[in-house]
Amino acid sequence: MSSRIVVGIGGGIAAYKVCAVISALVKSGAEVKAILTPAAQEFITPLTITTLCRQPVYQDASLWHPHHTRPLHIELGEWADLLVLAPLTANTLAKLAMGLADNLLTNTVLASTVPILVAPAMNTTMWRQPVVQRNWHQLLEDLRYHPLGPAAGMLACDTVGEGRMAEPADLLTYIDSLLMTKGKRDLSGKHVLISAGGTREHLDPVRFIGNPSSGKMGQALALAAWSRGAEVQLVHGPLATPLPRTPQLETLAVTSAEDMRAAVLEVFPTADWTIMAAAVGDVKPAHYYAEKQPKKSLPADLPLKPIPDILAELGQQKRPHQKLIGFAAQTGDIITPAQAKLERKRLDAIVANPIDQPQSGFGSDQNQAVFMDVAGHQVPIPQCSKLHMAHHVLDLIRDLA
Repeated sequence: MSSRIVVGIGGGIAAYKVCAVISALVKSGAEVKAILTPAAQEFITPLTITTLCRQPVYQDASLWHPHHTRPLHIELGEWADLLVLAPLTANTLAKLAMGLADNLLTNTVLASTVPILVAPAMNTTMWRQPVVQRNWHQLLEDLRYHPLGPAAGMLACDTVGEGRMAEPADLLTYIDSLLMTKGKRDLSGKHVLISAGGTREHLDPVRFIGNPSSGKMGQALALAAWSRGAEVQLVHGPLATPLPRTPQLETLAVTSAEDMRAAVLEVFPTADWTIMAAAVGDVKPAHYYAEKQPKKSLPADLPLKPIPDILAELGQQKRPHQKLIGFAAQTGDIITPAQAKLERKRLDAIVANPIDQPQSGFGSDQNQAVFMDVAGHQVPIPQCSKLHMAHHVLDLIRDLA
């Protein structure tokens, strides 16, 4: 059955971004119904949203239309799997914080029990007002509400600061997570350390030994864990795509394996779970040149030296209450080398994924794997999006003995 999403659009210039979100959701097979507040209609037309949703848009006048056999806000609240409020204006925020219901949107919120994604957008000065911050924090005390943003950036009023609504791609990722988890926060209280991306070992300022890791799998794990209530710290090498601008997600960018080692070892003692999804290099040039070397000066045989094994070091330091998970990107037989790595590095589990299969591994938006734990269990994860795989992996880690 397709997902059913009610999108409530507030009166702000960021309303135009919601058009891209609705379009992408419908194209993905979701059924979308939209509510336009009166103020929102000053920015985008009902015809636009009706066309994108493939069905009539709802307005305040719809609440009193005689053709409804049941109250419309009750029908919408019961129909939805998820509510998305974007942009969330200061006015609607205040109403929700107080439990008011004076229009179709706020009535629908109170008539539903499903998770609600809220994406605020307003001028920086408005956002920073103590009364707005009070309303915001009061709203988030209700665990039905899942916040995304606001981010900092250039605003429509030509100022730069907090108040920019989350981008459509980030909204879509979070919507996908909430639909998968139904808004559960089963990782609340967990401190999760995740590594992502490849490392680069430079020969000189322009040449390096590296690998094609995009960091997408580690990013997906971080976003999935964060959406489920964990405190997440993501240590990442160079990424193919930027991370969502999520203030609650703590990130640290590194380049070399030594940089990653230092960052991971600093955080590891306080982490409950550590998931090493990064593709860390094995060797580096024996000598680094501070200036670019002419081509004719490059050695015919490049001397190399090994890089410290971060995962093995963590395995030596791991305490009984901690869970340490590795990744094994393999070609051909993925099970045998992953099993050896699991035992050799004292891991609790390992995720073995084939990088020689179509739409799997490095750079792909899809992945597949076999999750293997120290007790000998093997759980295949069929090909799916990396975000879906991330949630599956988190479920399996949660259920480890």
